[in-house]
Amino acid sequence: MRTIRVTGSGRTRIRPDVTRVTMILDGLFKDYGETLRRSSEDTEKLKDMLAPFGFQRNDLKTLSFSVDPEYEGVREEDGTYTQRFTGYRFRHTMKVEFPSNNQRLGKVLFALANGPVTPEFHLSYTVGDPEAVKNALLGRAVADAREKAAALTRAGGVELGELQTIDYSWGQADLEVRPMNGRVMMKSMAEPAANSYDLNVEPDNIELTDSVTVVWEIV
Repeated sequence: MRTIRVTGSGRTRIRPDVTRVTMILDGLFKDYGETLRRSSEDTEKLKDMLAPFGFQRNDLKTLSFSVDPEYEGVREEDGTYTQRFTGYRFRHTMKVEFPSNNQRLGKVLFALANGPVTPEFHLSYTVGDPEAVKNALLGRAVADAREKAAALTRAGGVELGELQTIDYSWGQADLEVRPMNGRVMMKSMAEPAANSYDLNVEPDNIELTDSVTVVWEIV
C-alpha cells in the first residue's frame, strides 16, 4: 500500500479570561510543632482576608507545602566554620483563580499588601477552558495537514485515500501569562486612605503552536 505522510501545524492566539493570584507564606521557628501551628494559623488568616471578596475557604488551593530545617554558617573562635541550626522554615504556596475583573483584583491585592499576614504574591492570567483551546489547536493542525496532503497528491497525479494514522503528542503548553510581580508593585502603590488599588491591567494574548503528523493511503 502506498502512503503519504504529512506534518501539519496549528497556531492560535487566546485572550486570557481567568486571573490567578499565587501567594507564598513562609516563616522560621525554633520548634517543629510551632512551625506547623504558625503555618496553619497564617493560612487561616489568609482565608479570612479573601472571604470578603467572594472566595470560599476551599477556593484557596495549595500548590506546594514544605517544612525544612535551616542552618547558618558560624565562625568559631578557632577560625573554623560550622553549621548552626536556626530553626524550621515552612513555605506554603497557594493560589486563587477567578474570572478576570480588575475591580475585584484591586481589592484582593490591597488586602494582601495590607493585611495581618503579608504573603509574597504574583499575578498571572490563564484560560478557563484549556481543553477547548487544545482541541481547537489540534483541529487546526490536522486541517493544515490535510490541505498540504491534498496539494501534494494533486501535484503528483494521485488521490488521497483512507486516513491511516495520526501521530500526535501534546506537550506541556504554557497557558499562562505573567505581567508583573505583585508584591513589589503593590507595596509601592499603597495609600493609607484607600481600600483597593485602581488597576487597569490588560494581559497579552497567549500564543500557542502545535503539530501533528498524519498518514493517508494514496490511490
